[in-house]
Amino acid sequence: MSDVNDNAPVITIKRLHSPVPENVPLSTDVGIINVQDRDADNNGQVHCSLQQNVPFKLVPSIKNYYSLVTTGELDRELISDYNITITATDEGSPPLSSSKTIHLTVADVNDNPPVFEEQVYSAHMKDNNKPGSSVCTVAATDPDWRQNGTVVYTLLPSDVSGAPVSSFVSINGDTGVVHAVRSFDYEQFKSFKVLVLARDNGSPPLSSNVTVSVFISDENDNSPQILYPSPEGNSFMTEMVPKAAQSGSLVSKVIAVDADSGQNAWLAYHIVKATDPGLFTIGEHSGEIRTQRDISESDSTKQNLIVSVKDNGQPSATCAVYLLISDNLAEIPELKDMSYDESSSKLTFYLLIALVSVSTFFLTFIIIILAVRFCHRRTPRLLFDGAVAIPSAYLPPNYAEVEGAGTLRSTYNYDAYLTTGSRTSDFKFVTSYNEETLPADLTLKKNKSLDILMGCAGDELEAVTQCKMENKGALSVVLHLFLSVFVMADTVYGDVSYSFPEEMKRGSVIGNIAKDLGLDLNRLSFRKARIDTEGNRKKYCDINVNTGELTVAERIDREGLCENKASCVIKQELFLENPLELYRVSYKIQDINDNSPVFTNDLIRLEIRESAVKGATFPLDPAHDADIGENSVQGYALQRNQHFVLNVNTNAYGLKYSELVLDKELDREKEQELSLILTAVDGGTPPRSGSVAIHVTVLDANDNAPVFSQSVYEVSLPENSPLDTVVVTVSATDADDGVNGEVIYAFDHISEKNKKLFTVDAKSGEIILTGSVDFEEETSFELQIQAKDSPGLATYSKVIINVIDINDNAPVILLKSLNSPVPENALPGTEVGIINVQDRDSEKNRQVHCSLQQNVPFKLVPSIKNYYSLVTTGELDRELVSDYNITMTATDEGSPPLSSSKTIHLAVADVNDNPPVFEEQVYSAQVKENNKPGSSVCTVAATDPDWRQNGTVVYSLLPSDVSGAPVSSFVSINGDTGVIHAVRSFDYEQFKSFKVLLLARDNGSPPLSSNVTVSVFINDENDNSPQILYPSPEVNSFMTEMVPKAAQSGSLVSKVIAVDADSGQNAWLSYHIVKATDPGLFTIGENSGEIRTQRDISESDSTKQNLIVSVKDNGQPSLSATCAVYLLISDNLAEIPELKDMSYDESRSKLTFYLIIALVSVSTFFLTFIIIILAVRFCHRRKPRLLFDGAVAIPSAYLPPNYAEVEGAGTLRSTYNYDAYLTTGSRTSDFKFVTSYSEGTLPADLTLKKKNSVEDLMGCAGDEFESVPQV
Repeated sequence: MSDVNDNAPVITIKRLHSPVPENVPLSTDVGIINVQDRDADNNGQVHCSLQQNVPFKLVPSIKNYYSLVTTGELDRELISDYNITITATDEGSPPLSSSKTIHLTVADVNDNPPVFEEQVYSAHMKDNNKPGSSVCTVAATDPDWRQNGTVVYTLLPSDVSGAPVSSFVSINGDTGVVHAVRSFDYEQFKSFKVLVLARDNGSPPLSSNVTVSVFISDENDNSPQILYPSPEGNSFMTEMVPKAAQSGSLVSKVIAVDADSGQNAWLAYHIVKATDPGLFTIGEHSGEIRTQRDISESDSTKQNLIVSVKDNGQPSATCAVYLLISDNLAEIPELKDMSYDESSSKLTFYLLIALVSVSTFFLTFIIIILAVRFCHRRTPRLLFDGAVAIPSAYLPPNYAEVEGAGTLRSTYNYDAYLTTGSRTSDFKFVTSYNEETLPADLTLKKNKSLDILMGCAGDELEAVTQCKMENKGALSVVLHLFLSVFVMADTVYGDVSYSFPEEMKRGSVIGNIAKDLGLDLNRLSFRKARIDTEGNRKKYCDINVNTGELTVAERIDREGLCENKASCVIKQELFLENPLELYRVSYKIQDINDNSPVFTNDLIRLEIRESAVKGATFPLDPAHDADIGENSVQGYALQRNQHFVLNVNTNAYGLKYSELVLDKELDREKEQELSLILTAVDGGTPPRSGSVAIHVTVLDANDNAPVFSQSVYEVSLPENSPLDTVVVTVSATDADDGVNGEVIYAFDHISEKNKKLFTVDAKSGEIILTGSVDFEEETSFELQIQAKDSPGLATYSKVIINVIDINDNAPVILLKSLNSPVPENALPGTEVGIINVQDRDSEKNRQVHCSLQQNVPFKLVPSIKNYYSLVTTGELDRELVSDYNITMTATDEGSPPLSSSKTIHLAVADVNDNPPVFEEQVYSAQVKENNKPGSSVCTVAATDPDWRQNGTVVYSLLPSDVSGAPVSSFVSINGDTGVIHAVRSFDYEQFKSFKVLLLARDNGSPPLSSNVTVSVFINDENDNSPQILYPSPEVNSFMTEMVPKAAQSGSLVSKVIAVDADSGQNAWLSYHIVKATDPGLFTIGENSGEIRTQRDISESDSTKQNLIVSVKDNGQPSLSATCAVYLLISDNLAEIPELKDMSYDESRSKLTFYLIIALVSVSTFFLTFIIIILAVRFCHRRKPRLLFDGAVAIPSAYLPPNYAEVEGAGTLRSTYNYDAYLTTGSRTSDFKFVTSYSEGTLPADLTLKKKNSVEDLMGCAGDEFESVPQV
């Protein structure tokens, strides 16, 4: 019958470990598969396979068994379970196949720390907030499962102004919401930082932290404070006004400050009441009181003004200003009217009161200042640096100048005084104000553009230009440019550069950097490809490791990055690991037309003499466009008029500027003032424009413009120079005389950043440092300086400030990659981490050397461009050192050198390199026979210094035989504890000992093992009664011994031979005659069993003698056996015709009486002996028993096959000297007598009582002798 392939293979899952931990090593066995095919020959040959794209494979095992093992790393966060389809196909024709799907779940391991959604958090809080209000919310995610992925938030301990951070904020551990614990005050501190820790609930827990920067926003909670004139009600400060004062003359100034900052500190001055409302006016922002017209004789000599000072909030402050129109005090005989009709007699009294009040106030103020300084000694005192000469008594020492405010633009230009908070204010006006009043659209209330500006302020007040894209027209331009983006990539010396426009959307694709560099796209994720930047610079671009595309990660504003530089290039690095590679990536940012031309001033004032001839030119302030190239200012247009035309030129720096050209002579009598509109247009598509008003006042000619002494000033400035350092002094001269020759210096279009760093003295031309200059932030500055005379002629010069680097930055150690834990079997030279060292200084100051502390098996190997590889230098042993705290020190070559350190915690991962080691080389166990099955035999213990599963020891029995039976039928072992248990009851008489081979195996991969031999010795128990070999114990067997009549005393007449299957003490036998025909005729050797005559035989002795002999062993309890010995006193059998009478004669009454007495005596003696023995055993139960070591002489024919000769016992010393035979246990018996016995009976000094030598011998017995009662 031939087989047909009619049976498909059958797949059976024999074992499956599910779930599988995601950190299992490669080649881990997760299941066993069995495939069966009932067909024969080729039809029964089966091949198994798995579907593709699963990290498992089938490894053939024994006879149609397959092991399902892992082939790659598992990651539950990527794939949490697998449906593995196994297909089995036979080799029949046609082949048959079957499939089976296994569902395998991946168990989570806590291998992912929480990751915050942002690297740095920023929060803005208004001062005077309510306690308990929300500050911000931090969020961290953990891709692990359940408790491993549950995130708990806490605050890390830190201090804020000497107080614990917990007194400022708290955090909800579950939601991550940060709450304010108390109300904040902007005037006390502007910002602080909080460290938040996110920890998961895994074991061990993993954590990460993030910095939350909290910025306090100022609220208008301080009213303006008037410093001059004094606001006290009875204090009269009078200013003298000359009678010849003309229109516009400065007569006084109101000085006020506000403790708030930013918009809240902007002050506006208004005259709310005046003696003559049309005579004086006050500068809305400067507080300068000037005449509106020439003073006439009809004007009142006494002029009183009530001035109101308002900030951008409520309430306002007022003061009174008293003016005297007079050339000298002599013209005013009485001043008493200035005091609101108070009599002159009371003036002195009031003056005394005022003096005492002012003195008291001054002393009180000094005390308060000292107290405040003592309480807040860390708060710097802010002093005035004003340009107005006023008495110092009116300037409190707790106000400071706002650097470079420059809001006053009149002929008398003073610095503005605000609170210290204005230094860091986020407030910026992108346009300036008129001297007199604010335009209608730029009042102190916030407008939309200001809201946008304030809303876009970042952690460190990003540039104002970031907010200009709110304009819908600008957005359309950006979208148009984005759609027409041109990206160019070229490779130079292994590097790559790209060119693309600014303001591209986040996520926009720049190019495929993997394709451009020829990188393997599938290995980008494995090689941890990423874009790196130096220090804390922004990461403008990022790489998509799945597609290899370079995308925009941050908003890129060319003007904010490079200002007006012609070329704007950002340099970053592409970082790859395994192996370490570094590529330089350059981004050339192309300008788009996203900025409109802007004039420096809202109004251009020109004073032109009416005598100016036709064709006269008048330079105008140029417009500035933050864009470059074609997108910058390309032309100007002038509003059509009858007197002027516009001439557009290009200066030496390539900037276009315009000039007014007089086309028709002016006639001051016809037109004293002219108003024109000048429009600047850039070259972008579509073009943008900006306009400025030109106010022309017709005067006499001013024909000389100021001239700088140098066209370019170039100076050097060390970084970190102190504030108020004079950087350079520029100088310009004007050939004109008088007012036309007075030169005023100012910056010509200075960026907001540079405005905070430098200020120029309008009169002296000194450029003063007002901010901190950092070489690492900016290596040079270019400033445009304008020198203008009073009529409005201006000239320009450039100041180049080169910043000199000093060694003020310590090296920064960055851990780019760390492979922790490191396997302890890692070879020397294995790379375990990548370190990057950065120093923001330049030249030698940034040359860094790195080193490690001594006594660690690691070293730093320099790699590319300040990268170091941390490699092993020796073998690691987790059992000796399980982890290392490696301290790296980086030192630069500056003078003096700066250094920094970083400690890395590196754990050593365990490798199964140690087999289990037993505590003893050989184990011995003593077990009593007749033990209960399941009882404990002994315990073995093995230790493995490896960790976790590699150090977990499992015990098992190695296969072996004991007397032809498997060892597992005798003993078993607990695989976890090593306790050996008896499977059955042992019999000493069957076997005395046996050996067991034990295996100790760990759970490593591959597992290591060791074995040990356990010798099990069976201890004998007294479970066998003595067996009498001679005479035969059979009832009907009469074995008679002949005793010669001439036998003398001591003659050997017979011998009782008995054996005991037990051994040792249990096999020692004693012989006793319990009944005899003539009790005094015969005696028996207690240990030998020899029956001898006690006296000579006489004629009166009965011919027939019967003896009942009892044989007892020495066990507890003892066992016994009896036998009958029949003796015939005769020289030959003929003398005894009948042997049947050998049976004992019961008719003799005398003999019966003697027998009764003997029975009672023996019974009494026996009971007494038993009682004594039990009493002695109870009292001295721990003392060893002294047993006899007798010898029994018997013919060898009576020896059963399970007994062996005791070699050289030699205990019998009589003429009849036989070898002694005991059980096999006597070979290992620990009992020995050191003296012998006589042939007949024991000497008196060697009776059964113990002797001293015997006591010494027994006292020295070791553990083996004591183990008998213990087992």
